[in-house]
Amino acid sequence: MNRRHCATAAITLVCALALLTSPGQALAAPAPDPSPSPSSSPAGSPPRYSNADLEKVREQIETLYRKAGAATDAYNLAEEQTKKQSGEIVKLAKAIVDGQARIAELKDQAGAQAREQYRNGGLPPGAQLALSNDPKLFLDGINKVHQSQQASKSLLTDLNQTQEDLETYTQDASANWEKLETIRVKQAKAKKKINAQIKAAEKLESQLAEKERERLRQLERNAADKAQTAWLSSGAVKDVSGEASEGGAAAVAFATAQIGKPYVWGAEGPASYDCSGLTSRAWLAAKRPIPRTSQEQWRLLPRIDIRDMRPGDLIIYHADASHVGMYVGDGTIVHSPRPGRNVTLAGAGSMKILGVVRPDK
Repeated sequence: MNRRHCATAAITLVCALALLTSPGQALAAPAPDPSPSPSSSPAGSPPRYSNADLEKVREQIETLYRKAGAATDAYNLAEEQTKKQSGEIVKLAKAIVDGQARIAELKDQAGAQAREQYRNGGLPPGAQLALSNDPKLFLDGINKVHQSQQASKSLLTDLNQTQEDLETYTQDASANWEKLETIRVKQAKAKKKINAQIKAAEKLESQLAEKERERLRQLERNAADKAQTAWLSSGAVKDVSGEASEGGAAAVAFATAQIGKPYVWGAEGPASYDCSGLTSRAWLAAKRPIPRTSQEQWRLLPRIDIRDMRPGDLIIYHADASHVGMYVGDGTIVHSPRPGRNVTLAGAGSMKILGVVRPDK
């Protein structure tokens, strides 16, 4: 690899690094799904929905926000991968710059050796001494010739190895940049899905009059209470009595201190959180870093039986592991529910449970 190729690669990387901090472009959301038809009402008055209609609206809104939650997980994972790839590119860029400086240094050393030989008629000083008639000078000369040969060999080996490393760094940097661009595409698609689902859900709710929105919220509470009652009645937590570990207690203390703060997708605090942003930050506060997303928390953290649950454990919800809450005891979780809602306490069985994981097992 010649100097020009290395310089070109370095310049390309410097330009690429400048793009790492450039903001993403906003993406428009597609039109939402059609909402249920309201029952007839007098002209000029807000549409009136029957309880059956409102239940359909509630189910639609719940489905839309659940899809937004899954897309948020995909976005958060891409965000973590972007940070990792960006860090790798920065390290490789530094390695390339250091490698180029090292090659320049080695070439200067080789040039100095060549100039010294030229001044001595093409022979290194040790070779001249080896031609001496003085036995002591002859032996010293032989030793110096050997040392010179070893130094030259070491210099050449070091130069070749540095050039090979530089070529590898450049290839790795190029591969990492391609990965970064692929991740950014996934991130943009996830962002588009999130915006689309949230916009559709908000449009459905905005079509309701204030009294109807209150009835809708009551239907949400009724559905959650019904699911929680059925879960408790099943005996699922009958024998759950585990006490929080030191880390679990710290995580619970952090999470419950965030109650009242709004849900914002992609947020990790301190002013707002999404569901896994809350749980990951809570366990980070307990000095136990865990994966950022609910899906990765489910995939990578040790799983335990519900009967062995204790405060601080994470309950993963829905078949796609798109939501997570932290168990705080007495059949209750603290979680960040969805857009338009705040961090709150809720029944642990108010949503469909996929399983339970323990960060400090």
